Amino acid sequence: MKKNIKIAISGKSGCGNTTVSKMIAEYLGLRFINFTFRSLAEEKGISLEEVLELADKDDWWDREVDNRQVKLAREGGCVLGSRLAIWMLDDADLKIYLTATPQVRAQRINIREGGSLKKVAAFTAERDKQDHSRYIRIYNIDNDKYDFADMIIDTDNIKPDAIVRMIIKKAEKIT
Repeated sequence: MKKNIKIAISGKSGCGNTTVSKMIAEYLGLRFINFTFRSLAEEKGISLEEVLELADKDDWWDREVDNRQVKLAREGGCVLGSRLAIWMLDDADLKIYLTATPQVRAQRINIREGGSLKKVAAFTAERDKQDHSRYIRIYNIDNDKYDFADMIIDTDNIKPDAIVRMIIKKAEKIT
C-alpha cells in the first residue's frame, strides 16, 4: 500500500465516520484529521448549538473548519473524517461514504451524548437540513449525492471493526 495514502471518509452525524476514521488511521499508522464544528466550539469556548446558529448566518464557520481540515490533509498520508471530506479532499486516494438510517443515527448520538432520544432525533434531523442547505449555498455541494465515492457502506448492521476491515482491504489495492 502507498505510504502517503490519503483516505477521505464522510457521512452524516451518527454514521460512524469519526469512529471508523480513527480506527483506520491507527491501524495504518496514519494521521487522523477530524476538525469539526465541535472542535471549533471547544476552541472558542461556546456550545455546538451556538456554533450551528452562527454558521447558519455566517459562512466563515464552515469555511474555517473545511480549510483547516484540507490544509492538514494536504501535508501527507492521513485519514480525514468529516461531513465533506470526500468532496473537499479532491486528491484523496480513497473516498468512503458511510450511511445509516435516521433512527440508528439518533440512537448512536443519544448513546454518545445522552439526553432524550426524541430530542436528539429532532436535533439531528434539523441539523441535517441546515447542513444540506449550507453546503449547497457555500460550496454547491449536495451531500445527498455521494455516488462518486469509491465505497458506500451502510453501517446500520455492521460493527466498526468489520467496516474498518472492508476499507483496509480496499486501501491495500491502491498502489
